[in-house]
Amino acid sequence: MLDAFSRAVVNADASTKCIGGDDLASLRSFVAEGNRRLDAVNAIASNASCMVSDAIAGMICENQGLIQAGGNCYPNRRMAACLRDGEIILRYVSYALLAGDASVLEDRCLNGLKETYTALGVPATSTIRAVQIMKAQAAAHIKDQPSESFAGNRLRKMGSPVVEDRCASIVAEASSYFDRVIAALS
Repeated sequence: MLDAFSRAVVNADASTKCIGGDDLASLRSFVAEGNRRLDAVNAIASNASCMVSDAIAGMICENQGLIQAGGNCYPNRRMAACLRDGEIILRYVSYALLAGDASVLEDRCLNGLKETYTALGVPATSTIRAVQIMKAQAAAHIKDQPSESFAGNRLRKMGSPVVEDRCASIVAEASSYFDRVIAALS
């Protein structure tokens, strides 16, 4: 896994030059957005358990056959595996967001995921739907705009002052990592 600093060093070393120009400007930008990046990762990590369970529940609501005898979330151990996999995917997305680099997500999570799921008979459409739900939830939590209609008295806001335009780039970056997961499963 390369973070922004390691990537700049590797690129500069490959071209046998000092870090400067665009590489230095990119590092300045990365440092400047550091607190927003940390806030975004904190928003995901603080809500990960609920995000995963809600995504899996949403997936099951849309396909009740998953929890029927013979379904992929039946019996309990398969449901537990589904929840575990959702947490793993969300964890690696948060690692990528923190590093500002998708290589950890690609190398340790997505490499061979589709083949493994195909071999196990895990339906790709259901998994993709759960990831889409987590993507929407992550965007809402990063923006600190969780749905009041669904959360009710369990509504939890991070309390960080959010400026929409400054938040848009980090939401777009997080969304791109979820899109990588979806593409890997497709």
